Amino acid sequence: MTRDELVQEIDIAPTSFDKLMAGESGLTFNQLRKLAEFFGRGTLFFLEPGPVDETRVHSTQFRTLSNQKPELSPRLKLLIERVERQRAIFLALRDELDPADVTRFEAPDLAGLNIPDAAARVRAWLGLDERNGFDSYRQAIEARGLLVFRSNGYAGKWQIAKESPILGFSLYDPECPVIVVKKQDADTRQSFTLMHELGHLLLHRASSIDDDSDIHSQEGEEREANAFAGHLLVPDAFLADIRDDQRPVEAAAFDDWLKPQRKAWGVSGEVILRRLLDAGRLPPAAYAAYRQWNAKYPPPEKEGGTREHRNREPKHIFGDGYVRVVLDALNSRRITLAKASSYLDNLKIADLHKLEQHYANV
Repeated sequence: MTRDELVQEIDIAPTSFDKLMAGESGLTFNQLRKLAEFFGRGTLFFLEPGPVDETRVHSTQFRTLSNQKPELSPRLKLLIERVERQRAIFLALRDELDPADVTRFEAPDLAGLNIPDAAARVRAWLGLDERNGFDSYRQAIEARGLLVFRSNGYAGKWQIAKESPILGFSLYDPECPVIVVKKQDADTRQSFTLMHELGHLLLHRASSIDDDSDIHSQEGEEREANAFAGHLLVPDAFLADIRDDQRPVEAAAFDDWLKPQRKAWGVSGEVILRRLLDAGRLPPAAYAAYRQWNAKYPPPEKEGGTREHRNREPKHIFGDGYVRVVLDALNSRRITLAKASSYLDNLKIADLHKLEQHYANV
């Protein structure tokens, strides 16, 4: 970012900052604190001796994402760091559990497989049924030892801003990969992003961050991740349920035509149409017409809800596996109530007890 942008973000007079950079004056403690908070650091960070070592400050995965998208906002970079800290907390707590109660990540062997066969093997590895939605896809992935976070729909430290083009990212780690999916109005879009990121982790064994253009890219590793997600969500056998002779003439009616399949598979009409296109069962002009129509009439944005169920938000953000590990550590007295609260998005104690009760009744 430029110096002017930084000065505006932390609300310091430009003349004061110019004097600082010229070595003529220093910052007040409050100004230093603002600067530290903006970059997700404590004030004591500036007292560490020697120059900043990027390899110590940021992980390999963080630097991988920053190199892929150099224009990432400071807010999004802080979110990536928070996700990495949450993973570290999860692993520290999980390692103290009985090994018999721990599911460790072990990637399926996909060596030498083409994309359709790799997707079929992963679908079997996940144990997916024929009817699914975002929640069941997420649970299946978490059951294999990965973490799946979904950004919060409310403004705050766990939100990917609505105006941001970023739809999700993944942090590869041989012990515990993490997928982060942006909260969107349609669960079907979240499901595709989820499987796209899973493709990067399993096919490429690499971290990735993806925006809308990546989700529709037909080049390189993005093309592979998209094809993998499409085949995983809609295997070839599923396409047999679709009657080509019933396909409407107008692209505006395609969603109604595919409604039973969209509901059963938890995917968008576009994902199914793309699979039909690749299978040679849909003319390219019909697919292009649908995309053009869809761009003109996006689904209406949902109105903001209330925080009536604040106690369940950690489960929505961090997933069932993460929350259970924290609550297990709390119940076995390995962490304090205050620690558990901080690990669960700073839940108030009363809400934390409600969350415990929720899990006791599940």
